[in-house]
Amino acid sequence: MSALLSIEGLGIGFGGLRAVDDVSFSVRAGEILSVIGPNGAGKTTLFNMISGVYRPDAGRVTLDGQDVTAMEPHLLARRGLSRTFQNLQIFQSMSVLDNAIAGYHLRESGSVLADLLALPASRRRARDAEAGARALLARVGLERAAEREAGNLSYGALKRLEIARALALDPKVLLLDEPAAGCNAVETEEIDHLIAEVAASGVAILLVEHDMKLVMRISNHIVVLDHGEKIAEGDPATVSRNPAVIAAYLGTEEAPHADG
Repeated sequence: MSALLSIEGLGIGFGGLRAVDDVSFSVRAGEILSVIGPNGAGKTTLFNMISGVYRPDAGRVTLDGQDVTAMEPHLLARRGLSRTFQNLQIFQSMSVLDNAIAGYHLRESGSVLADLLALPASRRRARDAEAGARALLARVGLERAAEREAGNLSYGALKRLEIARALALDPKVLLLDEPAAGCNAVETEEIDHLIAEVAASGVAILLVEHDMKLVMRISNHIVVLDHGEKIAEGDPATVSRNPAVIAAYLGTEEAPHADG
């Protein structure tokens, strides 16, 4: 099966320092690929280049066979690439349902005038968006919280809400930037099951996460960065035994364990 997302020689520098240098890998439909590494390894910078937040100065990003390098984030979203962020991007004072509906805006093709005049097509789109949003909330276990103010949810529930909103774009590829960060053990398990379910539906998942137990449990493939360079790649068992990976984690974090 061909890759949905391919990264070829991607790199970027800031002030003469190479934050990411010559990184390559690919992700197929239904695969969970995790990018790990010590703090400062370049993981989020890599995500920002893939998702159009940063413009790389080297390399190429290919999405479903098309070169999308440095494409604007909203255009990438329309082509099937969606992402979440380290810091929650939730409208805290809006309802849970309205947050989920917001994810449908990029999929809408109607005019502002039609919305202002409440034309039948506009009303139909609004009904469809609400129905889709409610289905997504059920998918992430938040259907009973639909009318609640988002700011009143637990942190783990907010993380699932952000994933639901990203899924509203019907992505082919989903980038998850530390989806379990700040979650307790129960919330992390809920995120674990949700990620696995999304991948099983055929979405390619690219994951950055510091919870090594979660990474080793759900990943099909792992890429390891250190100081902006790829130092290892392979399945969880292979990566966890790699001497370069163990050395990179010594003194910073516990080395990853495939059986953890």
